[in-house]
Amino acid sequence: MKSKVCVIGSGFSGLVAAATLAKEGCKVTILEKNDTIGGRARQFKEQGYTFDMGPSWYWMPDVFEDTFNHFGYKSSDFYELTRLDPSYTVFFEDSEFPVPADLAELKSAFEKIEGGSAEKLQRFLDEAAYKYKVGMEEFVWKPSHSVTEFADPRIVSSLFKLEMLKSLSSVVHRNFKDQRLRQLLEFPVLFLGATPWKIPALYSLMNHADLSLGTWYPKGGMFEVVRALEKINRDLGVEILTGEEVLAVQMDGKKLAKLRTSRGEYQPDFVINSADYQHFEQNILPSSHRKYSPRYWEKRTMAPSSLLFYVGLDKKIPGIHHHSLFFDEDFRKHAVEIYEKPAWPEKPLFYMCAPSVTDSSVAPQGSENLFFLIPLAPGLKDDKEKHRRYFDIILDRAEERTGFPIRKHIVYRRDFSISDFKRAYHAYKGNAYGLANTLTQTAFLKPKMRNSRVSNLLNCGQLTVPGPGVPPSLISGRLVGLETLKILKS
Repeated sequence: MKSKVCVIGSGFSGLVAAATLAKEGCKVTILEKNDTIGGRARQFKEQGYTFDMGPSWYWMPDVFEDTFNHFGYKSSDFYELTRLDPSYTVFFEDSEFPVPADLAELKSAFEKIEGGSAEKLQRFLDEAAYKYKVGMEEFVWKPSHSVTEFADPRIVSSLFKLEMLKSLSSVVHRNFKDQRLRQLLEFPVLFLGATPWKIPALYSLMNHADLSLGTWYPKGGMFEVVRALEKINRDLGVEILTGEEVLAVQMDGKKLAKLRTSRGEYQPDFVINSADYQHFEQNILPSSHRKYSPRYWEKRTMAPSSLLFYVGLDKKIPGIHHHSLFFDEDFRKHAVEIYEKPAWPEKPLFYMCAPSVTDSSVAPQGSENLFFLIPLAPGLKDDKEKHRRYFDIILDRAEERTGFPIRKHIVYRRDFSISDFKRAYHAYKGNAYGLANTLTQTAFLKPKMRNSRVSNLLNCGQLTVPGPGVPPSLISGRLVGLETLKILKS
């Protein structure tokens, strides 16, 4: 008889977990709270514009490819990938830096800013490539139940070269003096939810992902990845139910015997929770079956939340690129306002995505699709007045740097912020990315995918291993699927 498995949530990790189990013959049902699938990677359409609601960076294409290969496909079976060139543009206070996709061009651009930096960049990226190889082959595929998993001689012998006890910032600053180059090399770890001076130098592996593997774009937007995973699931017989929020559970000893949703009840043999870990544990599981205390969660360092603006213009902006980072204010001050002294930022850094530069299908002809993001401390109180004020702040700077009157051409705008993350995803403190990858929240120090008090439950997603971001979520889903199969077969 086939094992019946319920997967809670249809984000990347949930979709991959479901397909991994269905591929091995399990009868799988996905229960999704919202009316559309995708979790934070949902998409919506308004007035001819198509907006990805969350992730917009396609990095680490090897992880996507490996995910599809596991089910007998290639990414090209589902969508067309384009490598962006420039990968993105960084606006500094008095200059701008388009980051070329070609490494030789990039080294030349570094050398023009700081003599001797081209050679240092190559050495830095060689070290980052080594960390990426070890990280992807040895670290991320560990379920991290115990520290003993990392006692492998290959891992132990690599610890010195992985620079686990140094900060990324210290390594970058040791090699580069120009503040612009430092910020360029430090920024990718923001995807991992930590500051460069707090995150281990191991994570320079993100520079390999950024500058060596490149920045890509799937035609139609990031939601095409969700569509692809949905098709794989449906072809494998997975039942995907939307508008099915899990509200309560019924326990039978250590077994999770029943799930009660907003529409019905389910009696699975096994449950995978890919929804917000803290919410499911603290608000759905009975207190007697929770692995962690409220104090434990309160002490976790969360990745940032965000204030997002989805904007449609009735005219194209000349000369802009797909991704633009506005680092024209104090990087460290904004980071402190996120992590050390939580507050609404005085002079925020922000990000602008214009997918219509690359893909004409996401906006009406002659129009521009814009997505703005301001990283924020999780847990802040937000309101519409703050949204209005910060929209004005970033538009002033975007108009100044692009030389284009953006306000004059706005025909559509939607805001999404901390309270929306809580409402839409039950995101703890309204976080946007999950749990920060600090040294004390890495690998076996993260919340465990297993709960010793519930025999037929595993957790996946960005609050457990391997961490925040789309590629780690894809890996998390497969990891938990494989771990579930081991348990079901034992």
